[in-house]
Amino acid sequence: MRRLAITFLVAPLAGLAGLSLLSSSASAAVQGDDSAATELAPVDVFEVSGLLDSVMVDAIEDAIATSESNGSQALILQLNTGGAVVSDERMTQLLQRVADAKVAIGLWVGPSRDAHTYGRPAQLFGVADVTAMVAGTRIGHTGELLQLDGAEVDLGAGAEKLRNGTMSFAEARRLGVLRLDITDEGVPTVRSMVLALDGVELADGTVLDTVVQELNDEGQSQNVSTLVRFSSLGLIDELFHAVASPPIAFLFFVIGCCLLIFELFTAGVGLAGFIGLVLTIFGCYGFAELPTRPGAIALLVGAMVAFAIDVQVGIPRLWTGVGTTLFVLGAWFLFEPLPGNDLRLSWLTLAVGIIGVLLTFVVGMPSMVRTRFATPTIGRDWMIGSSGLAVGAIDPEGVAQVGESKWRARTNRATPLAAGAELRVVAIDGVTLEVEPLEGAARDYRERRAK
Repeated sequence: MRRLAITFLVAPLAGLAGLSLLSSSASAAVQGDDSAATELAPVDVFEVSGLLDSVMVDAIEDAIATSESNGSQALILQLNTGGAVVSDERMTQLLQRVADAKVAIGLWVGPSRDAHTYGRPAQLFGVADVTAMVAGTRIGHTGELLQLDGAEVDLGAGAEKLRNGTMSFAEARRLGVLRLDITDEGVPTVRSMVLALDGVELADGTVLDTVVQELNDEGQSQNVSTLVRFSSLGLIDELFHAVASPPIAFLFFVIGCCLLIFELFTAGVGLAGFIGLVLTIFGCYGFAELPTRPGAIALLVGAMVAFAIDVQVGIPRLWTGVGTTLFVLGAWFLFEPLPGNDLRLSWLTLAVGIIGVLLTFVVGMPSMVRTRFATPTIGRDWMIGSSGLAVGAIDPEGVAQVGESKWRARTNRATPLAAGAELRVVAIDGVTLEVEPLEGAARDYRERRAK
């Protein structure tokens, strides 16, 4: 529902719907002769990477339904995930869907040796029909096994170690966690996984048939695998899945807030304000999907308010230091850890965020505000005593035009000005003009009044 609430923000992308990038599936090249391979039912491969959020869980279930309806004999889930950010109830539904699938479900941790599967997603190894790993990859941190209806998460002799620790391919193979009879080399590629599925007998007696023998041009027998169809998230789903990653959600939120603050100190609402609003909403969506600490988000918001106070006066002062402290604390404690994954922002992400914010509010923001409102004249003292017009109502703040330039203005002594009223500049505070009406301005009671 959260995705539907902000889909209008990416409506311009709908024009790409007809492109092949938006399609969630693409067929792989067939090894050997097409006519021989098409005698076998195809095998689907779906890529699962990043944290398991609501977008990815829905996509996995859709991939299972598609494979069932398209007559596939197996669906291979290519896993590389650091944990799940969905609820245990939602994860239980996914495990149940995999256990009850009418098509054989295979798990393959890869493609690189650095790939891993931690947290609740590792429990998929206990319900899938076939499981394999690339040598060098790891699985673990399953936590307490979830309870299913009519099935159970069976991790064999490795269940206890996987609960709070991890194991390598060799350990998983030795303890019977992997449900595929393979060599010590593991399954290095997707093609190897497809070939290894040939002849595997499932619990219901079904035997997978993924390889056909044929003669090459020299009359020699060779193995030809069945048609392999690769699929991944569509363009829109990929966008929301990327936003629900810790570094992207953090940077989008921070950049969006900075742009919104910049727009507050300019006349009217422009492109920067629109982009800032979109990025802030995307950042909030990411925070809603991820296990964030509300107190840390409050610190980030408080930091932005503190920075804005010094932008108002035009120079960094005490509040810039306060904002920097709040920002660092909020960023450091932003996300709650997952089993096997602390979700803490990397040093690179923290450095980009902290340095970027400091450059924005200490150097960039004052310069941008002055550039937007300033005149070519270097000094502004000459403006005191000058007259101008109120662009809109100034009560107590608004925009004044003096000469050919527009300035942020506020009333002096709380005397409001209507739109179009003539005014006089009586003082300058940073980049803000203090103005009063040409006639009828309020006077300080301490001033000597003419007799």
